[in-house]
Amino acid sequence: MTVGAPLPRYWRTVRHLKPVQLYRRAWFTLHRPGIDPAPPPPVRAGFGRRWTEPSRRPPSLVGPTEFDLLGVTGDLDALGWDDPATDRLWRYHLHYFDDLNAEGADDRAAWHAALIERWIEDNPPCLGTGWEPYPCSLRIVNWIKWALGGHSLSQGAIHSLAMQTRWLSRRLEYHLLGNHIVANAKALIFAGFYFSGPESALWRHRGLAIVAAQLRAQILADGGHFELSPMYHARVLEDLLDLVALVRAYPDAVPARWRHQVERWPQVIGRMREWLDAMCHPDGEIAFFNDAAFGMASAPAQLEAHARRLRLGRGSRPRGPLVRLPASGYLRIASGPMLALLDVARVGPDHQPGHAHADTLSFELSVAGRRVLVNSGTSTYEPGAERLRQRGTAAHNTVVVAGRDSSEMWSSFRVGRRARPRHLLVEPGPPIEVSCAHDGYARLPGAPVHHRRWRLGAGELVVEDRLNGGAHPAEARFHFHPDLQLRPAEGAASGTVGAERGPLLTWRVEEGEAALVPATFHPRFGESRPNHCLSVRFSNGGAKVRFACV
Repeated sequence: MTVGAPLPRYWRTVRHLKPVQLYRRAWFTLHRPGIDPAPPPPVRAGFGRRWTEPSRRPPSLVGPTEFDLLGVTGDLDALGWDDPATDRLWRYHLHYFDDLNAEGADDRAAWHAALIERWIEDNPPCLGTGWEPYPCSLRIVNWIKWALGGHSLSQGAIHSLAMQTRWLSRRLEYHLLGNHIVANAKALIFAGFYFSGPESALWRHRGLAIVAAQLRAQILADGGHFELSPMYHARVLEDLLDLVALVRAYPDAVPARWRHQVERWPQVIGRMREWLDAMCHPDGEIAFFNDAAFGMASAPAQLEAHARRLRLGRGSRPRGPLVRLPASGYLRIASGPMLALLDVARVGPDHQPGHAHADTLSFELSVAGRRVLVNSGTSTYEPGAERLRQRGTAAHNTVVVAGRDSSEMWSSFRVGRRARPRHLLVEPGPPIEVSCAHDGYARLPGAPVHHRRWRLGAGELVVEDRLNGGAHPAEARFHFHPDLQLRPAEGAASGTVGAERGPLLTWRVEEGEAALVPATFHPRFGESRPNHCLSVRFSNGGAKVRFACV
């Protein structure tokens, strides 16, 4: 956890915000619009005839009123919709209604219909978690997708949908931007296509305009989402796939002025698919950079299947030993059975680093298809010490200096000072060599700069770290996946990493003082697994570790 005087830290945080965020934050706080209970617009004719099946996540409704969300089971009859004793994110998920479109959803259709009616009865307009803009956005889309899939919304539910959309259109999250404003716009577009008439046309136009502007702002030249989280990248990709499915279900409802923008969506999706594929391990799942965990977005294989159902072709897989994602700041390097994903990126967009971790110059490693070195993941968004610890530098495969974080993490989604990568050099080899530095510790006496070099080739990865400037204790950390068996030798200066089929690789600390220390790994929200971290304390200003295949 990085500490500092509150007012300077606030200034270091808010000075990066866009003017629209400052104005909209004040407006969002002070302006409380009322609900418009007018009758809903008519449902559009030809409803749902060309709808393409969406991506389907694992079910979360395990009984008529029992939910398994984020690894925690709760019964609606006991908890209600807004129990303050439950985590805020758990309550958000309760109001999303994701299960309406999950695997095997048709078998739970009667439960879903009853829950929709119960939500309307128990959640009066404008009150509680369910009426916050983000859960409202996801719920609007999920109800409409459920209806597009062949289920019937009651007249009360249709009326509620219209009221929710009217409310959302006055509560758009311009103060946050990022993936939130995309989700808001998606909901307006879904409602604008589901309903017909002048009111729905306004929703449709507004949502399409926001998406057009945000795709230009948020999708980088290499296809990555600008928040630099593979998890949120996958969520935004799913948003675009759903929007393509929607406009193909209602091709005649696309306004003429927006047809060119809509026709560009498949090109953007193509770049995003390539980026996501490059940021996955051989097991087919995402790497853990910034806020990332399994199960919070559809799995990459599900997204690929959805793209193919939409006839968007097959995604191209990364080829060759070196894949550079220069706009995002990630690299994928491979040699034989070893694959490493390197973070030489900034922590995120300056005006919205809410999902950033202090993970600059971290990396992850797979060997023979198995994850070996892992960043620690994300299990909670609740404010407190655990959230800060998981965002902190020590939870990642990089270097901690003087016990500080490389970027100034505070609260649940705030960042003050930010590490800036510099001096990136890439030699394609073989062997592949990548070197980079960052200035995240330059605020310390002597303005130290962390330099890291990776060298991959001939069945081994060598990681070398140097600290230039000042005289500060430093420690390189390497977190092993908890499913692996570690057999240390010489204390922990060397050792073997094995799996159920035998040894995978060895490590040898060639510079520095080694120890194996306990740590935790968080592959899903609500989940914490014990693992081990190889800690290498710098000697003579540096550390060097060699990982070699067996």
